[in-house]
Amino acid sequence: MSAFVPIHYPGVEASGRLTFSPAVRVGRMVWISGLTATDDTMKLVHEGDLAEQTRYILGKMQRLLESVGGSLADIVDTTEYVTTFEGYEKTAAIRREMLKGPPWPAATGVLVSGLIRKGALIEIKATAMLAREPT
Repeated sequence: MSAFVPIHYPGVEASGRLTFSPAVRVGRMVWISGLTATDDTMKLVHEGDLAEQTRYILGKMQRLLESVGGSLADIVDTTEYVTTFEGYEKTAAIRREMLKGPPWPAATGVLVSGLIRKGALIEIKATAMLAREPT
């Protein structure tokens, strides 16, 4: 038996081809894998728009956290990998809107030469601490 519980998107069948979970939970801690702006069919959305890709990714994180009784307010740390700074200033407003701080999570931003998902401008991973143990 594993020490962690995998978390998948509600209503989306876990893919047998993936070798990772969208998120995992141990007690009140949740680790969310690096996510890009792909829909439930793995198609990239908001191509060319860094801000809207950011909004979409945070929405995916919200779905995962809500499935275990949490919310975006439970996020304590994020790492953003971006391929461009063009439009990056707009992501701060989206973080303010969706993360509902203060308090704000710790955050790291990294400029990279590319991401595995073709066309993705940003990939975000996060860690959350749920307010209480999921039932």
